[in-house]
Amino acid sequence: MNIYVSNINFRTENGSLQNLFEQYGEVSSANIITDRETGRSRGFGFVEMPNETEGQEAIEALNNSDFEGKTITVNVARPKTERSDRGNYNRGDNGGYNRSGGGYNKNRY
Repeated sequence: MNIYVSNINFRTENGSLQNLFEQYGEVSSANIITDRETGRSRGFGFVEMPNETEGQEAIEALNNSDFEGKTITVNVARPKTERSDRGNYNRGDNGGYNRSGGGYNKNRY
């Protein structure tokens, strides 16, 4: 079972997250998501527990509980969905952020 944990303290490390969930059963992995550029925690993570019953017990016990000074939210993780193209921004194709063409034109004023 893949479990989503949010509102994690920014100083929390993977090991302490894993220890928290191991109180309820076997943990395959515990990963706090970090920013690609800075390496800092983004305040959420995922815990993988192979036993569904133990995972559900952990969710019920830990949701809205205090962990390292923050009230964490714990849910079953939703499957990852394909991200949209977000309007092709930042493609370097002369479009910029104003795709309508009605923005500031230095030659017009």
